[in-house]
Amino acid sequence: MTPQLLSAPGPEPERKVLDFPLPPPGSMGPPAEYRRLRQECPLAKVRLPMGATAWYITRYDDVREMIADSRLIRPSINDWPPRPDRAVVDDKPGLITMMEMDGPQHAALRRALAEPFSVRSIRRRLPRIRRSADRLLDAFADGDRPGDLVAGFLEPFPLLVMCDLVGIPYEDREYFLPMADAALGALITLEDGRRATRWLREYISAQLDRKQREPDDDMLTELVRECGRGTLDDESVVNFGLSMLVAGYRTSTMFLADAVVALLTGPGQYARLRDDRDLMPKAVEELLRYVPVQNGVVVLQAVEDIELHGRTIRAGDAVLPVLAAANRDESVFDDADWLDLCRADNPHLVFGRGAHNCIGSHLARAQMTVGLEALLDRFPHLRITDGREPAWDDASPIKSPLTLTVHW
Repeated sequence: MTPQLLSAPGPEPERKVLDFPLPPPGSMGPPAEYRRLRQECPLAKVRLPMGATAWYITRYDDVREMIADSRLIRPSINDWPPRPDRAVVDDKPGLITMMEMDGPQHAALRRALAEPFSVRSIRRRLPRIRRSADRLLDAFADGDRPGDLVAGFLEPFPLLVMCDLVGIPYEDREYFLPMADAALGALITLEDGRRATRWLREYISAQLDRKQREPDDDMLTELVRECGRGTLDDESVVNFGLSMLVAGYRTSTMFLADAVVALLTGPGQYARLRDDRDLMPKAVEELLRYVPVQNGVVVLQAVEDIELHGRTIRAGDAVLPVLAAANRDESVFDDADWLDLCRADNPHLVFGRGAHNCIGSHLARAQMTVGLEALLDRFPHLRITDGREPAWDDASPIKSPLTLTVHW
């Protein structure tokens, strides 16, 4: 259960509140301010798109500590930001994913998921994941040339893998995807995110009812069985379903899409990986570090005062440990702004750490590995179509291409 949140304190008057850093228009980023903030103001107060303020943390060592600090919790979009006209916390069911859970409930769910998300289990599924990739690429190759790789492969592939593994009907995607995107975009469109949360919860609950009637070989079925044994409660399983719809699928799509853009726009990078597949394990880790998907969208909240860099984060303040900025910290990564597919020492923070480290990290690595291998095999001469640069949502801190028009 998410702890009771504190009301937000008044603004700190002694220093300027900065605009929220956004990537340069027409790019995945990262924002140009990262380097300056790391060097000059590693703990900055920024104004978020919906008007609230938050502490913005950009240095690797600070981010690494903060994402595992028990004094910081992750509030749901129903709980945060606090509103002056609301005296008590919203009692409507919120968007509670595994990131917002804690205590025995969280531990029980992670235990139930440990084997399905283990290296061994994901390795067994690799042939099935590859077949999904090949089917989508077959259909893409039979379509018009040039083609939009986002619509034809980069979007549907992680979704298809997630649906197959979890037990969510892929054919329902036109219904649940807009809601999942609204929830994920709640940093910008808060009220839309709250409305989408209600619909998503209803959808997941309906899927669990179906699994009780029609069990299958998937995670939701197994978790429903755990509920029957008394080791899990229904709310935990709903929270897991929300986690996969909102974070598990969409972030994998973004990382894969940004990785392909990075390979195709970096001189010789796509060809290098195509011709030397032994690079793939290091290349996947480097792409995870390099692509700046999480540009300050991990929102935490302090439950007690925290001192950092001579400033005080007050209980109730929002804190944004910026993973993408930490992963470009030049004090930790040599040539941090360079995509080095041979990088050996790569302690990136993409999957977090501590009690809420990403339980799906092995699946995420598998999806990127298989997705890239399938692309390299099927389209060895893939390139971005001349004059058709990728399209981006420049208002969003969460960046991946909306379109990627390619020839092959």
